[in-house]
Amino acid sequence: MGFFYLLTRKKFYIHLLIAVVLSVVLLWIALWSLDLFTRHGKVYIVPDFSGQTLEQLYEDDYDDFFELIVIDSVFDRTRPKGSIILQNPYPGAKVKKDRHIYLTLIAMTPGKVFMPDLVNLSLRQALVTLEAQELSTGNLEYVDYFARNAIVGQMIDEEPVEPGTELAKGSIIDLQVGKGEMNTSVALPMLISVKKEEVRRKLHYAYLNLGNEYYIDVVDSTSARVYKTNPPPLTDKPLQLGQKVNIWYRSDENFDFDAYLKQFLPDSASADTSMFNNNYE
Repeated sequence: MGFFYLLTRKKFYIHLLIAVVLSVVLLWIALWSLDLFTRHGKVYIVPDFSGQTLEQLYEDDYDDFFELIVIDSVFDRTRPKGSIILQNPYPGAKVKKDRHIYLTLIAMTPGKVFMPDLVNLSLRQALVTLEAQELSTGNLEYVDYFARNAIVGQMIDEEPVEPGTELAKGSIIDLQVGKGEMNTSVALPMLISVKKEEVRRKLHYAYLNLGNEYYIDVVDSTSARVYKTNPPPLTDKPLQLGQKVNIWYRSDENFDFDAYLKQFLPDSASADTSMFNNNYE
């Protein structure tokens, strides 16, 4: 009887209306606050920052939209120091304002490593060891020594470098290598279409040296691939240990290396390769 009595009282409906209005208002405030906090529907496309420096990003006011955080640096002689090489999220990602963008930069200075002891190792073992230490192999100088392809000396700028010496990563180590007691010849590896940064390594593993390098239409070295060599590709003439091979590069952005490479495949023996039999010295 008490409940039905309340239904007849005007004050009950006034209180009910106030409660409903307050509930709606509070719900609206909660949803508005949540929308404001999450910036619902407001996203930004992450640009491609590669090649730019952190200073350039600040100059372009990207810090007004993203939280830029450097998490790592790597050393690479082929790229500008301080430039961005990796980012997370990746370019094109949709993110909210003030999203953390994690950046990896090219280090301003190389890290340090210790020179390993390569003497008496085989050439292949020495090459692998230098790669593991992030050191570069320079010139292979073959010298009189009974053990063929054994390391006799390790040099920097024609001076011996002792094991344990602290060096900058990427330092160039020249190797003195034994000739052995018999004359030995080697074959030229197939280098056509190989990227520039891989050429020296392939030659060293074939017991050869990199000679002169020529660039036909290359602007960015990262696009450079081998177009010609001297001695020429598929040569029948044996090469001497440590012989230098001259390289010509073209850009893979301007030249179809896939089609070009087919004439060097075994099933293309009838292709005209006379253009490679010229002396390019």
